[in-house]
Amino acid sequence: QVQLVESGGGLVQPGGSLRLSCVASGISFSIYNMAWYRQAPGKQRVVAASISTFSTTFYAPSVKGRFIISRDNAKNTVYLQMNSLKPDDTAVYYCYARTDYGSSSWGQGTQVTVSS
Repeated sequence: QVQLVESGGGLVQPGGSLRLSCVASGISFSIYNMAWYRQAPGKQRVVAASISTFSTTFYAPSVKGRFIISRDNAKNTVYLQMNSLKPDDTAVYYCYARTDYGSSSWGQGTQVTVSS
């Protein structure tokens, strides 16, 4: 059974940093493309960053230059380092795993709140 467990969310002041982690179990992690999505109150869930099985990365324009996605296949973990956080980054952040064959799973989400 696939399980994705996020951690690292919390309350941070504007300009601060947080690192999110997502640990995967029940899958062959190295064959999964991984991504972090986020959903702000009243808005659709959108991709923030993704990393392929070859470690090719993508960033949404709103986070490019501030967020860094990385993966550690030995630990079955994907990370999202978030720097220079803004109030607009406030959202529930979800881990997402997908193979090239269409199999996919979501984590339960972790809340990030950026506020003074």
